[in-house]
Amino acid sequence: MLYVGDQVSIEVISPPGMDLKDASLRIQVDPPNGPYLGPVNFAAWGIQGRDEATLLWAWDTRDQDPGIHTLEFSVQPQGYGWSEQISLLPARDLPQSQADAQWSSTQTQCCTVFYITNTTSARDLSILTSQIDEQARLSIDEMGANFTEPITITVLPRLLGHGGFTSSEISVSYLDRNYAANSWALVVHHEMVHTIDAHLGGDFRPTILVEGLAVYMAGGHYKPEPLMPRAATLLEDDLNWYIPLKTLADDFYASQHEIGYLEGASLIEYMVDTYGLDAFLAFYRDIHTHQDESQSAAIDAALNAHFSITFSQLERDFLAALDGEIDTSAWVDDVRLTVTFFDTMRRYQHLLDPSAYFRTAWLLDNKTMRQRGIVADYLRHPHTPQNLALETLFITASDQMSADQYTHASQTLEIITSVLDAIENGTAHPFSGSTLASDYLSIAATLQQLGYEVQKINTDGNVALVYVTSSSGPDLIERHLTHSADGWSLSP
Repeated sequence: MLYVGDQVSIEVISPPGMDLKDASLRIQVDPPNGPYLGPVNFAAWGIQGRDEATLLWAWDTRDQDPGIHTLEFSVQPQGYGWSEQISLLPARDLPQSQADAQWSSTQTQCCTVFYITNTTSARDLSILTSQIDEQARLSIDEMGANFTEPITITVLPRLLGHGGFTSSEISVSYLDRNYAANSWALVVHHEMVHTIDAHLGGDFRPTILVEGLAVYMAGGHYKPEPLMPRAATLLEDDLNWYIPLKTLADDFYASQHEIGYLEGASLIEYMVDTYGLDAFLAFYRDIHTHQDESQSAAIDAALNAHFSITFSQLERDFLAALDGEIDTSAWVDDVRLTVTFFDTMRRYQHLLDPSAYFRTAWLLDNKTMRQRGIVADYLRHPHTPQNLALETLFITASDQMSADQYTHASQTLEIITSVLDAIENGTAHPFSGSTLASDYLSIAATLQQLGYEVQKINTDGNVALVYVTSSSGPDLIERHLTHSADGWSLSP
């Protein structure tokens, strides 16, 4: 929803197969007399490099009237044109929790931490800042870095991607309904390593090693985990998911996400165990690339220079070490379900919360947002009962995995998949195929009608324990519901 006073951004995404690389977009608001927005050229967006024209905060609606407005789009020189109807709600209808929200900051031993008031991060700020300092200390020690520059961290109140990104500053998601279900401290650690790694530099740092190093130093990807034993399961007949290292190195982000990160991290663990950390880091900082050279070729040349081996020989030795891991069968279910969980989560994002999908995430210039006082881009995201039900189902599946209840977790993920299938197929009642899914949807809708936003659901037959927040603030509230012939209702 958009409100009078918003600074509105507009994306126009190039349809598949249409070449708009030399095209530009221009928009007129309420033609024929309204203002023009743009022009802006079509360009690559996000890790995926999606071709789109992006007008960031281009439509300032502070002087607009509430109601329906017409936007007339023009793509030149192709001559494409169309119009869209946009509804602006009155500013007085903006939820109070959003109206009161603004950027704030605090200084820790290591970092300047920016957050938005009246959010979960503001509620838990003292805990977060303590964890940030601890993860910075650990990361600096592990990297052997003489690093004293202040680090800027922006804590996001919504999930973007898998919960962490690093560019000129660190962005980390923190929220109660974190359906990525990752360890917040570990994600901070991962992004800290990226920041320190970039500071230490190197002529060329291949993506497989950049991401692998962050996972290795953090001791896991989304949670603490043994790397080599879990990577060894990829060779098991039950999975057979191993990605050849050359393939992974040359197109890392297009490969299956969890497998790629696990292989990259375990490869580094193998190299550190074999050659020592100092020798590995000397190799890592001394990789060079030439025009049109692949990342795997650059790695191969550096391996020859430092260890007198080829990338292919390193892979053979690495595979032999994985094959020698003892009793990896205990990790097969965990690895299988981790991959399934996050593939399903990304499918959910792509379908029902596309701005959160990691390869095209709506990740913006946080510094400019702070300067312009913009918070809506991070506070507003899809939160229909459908979204709330599916996100809490993901949290339930994660809890089941953490408790080693792999059969139950698999069933919950199958339920989510069936709902997504039904939504994609246009089924009228996509949650109706599962009692659990129907219950979660009904509970989310009931609570929303009562002014609550559900954060977590636990059902047991005809009773449910839920944790919710309300429009009055971010504090978690425990509520109980019962099911009767009339549906779910709050218990007295």
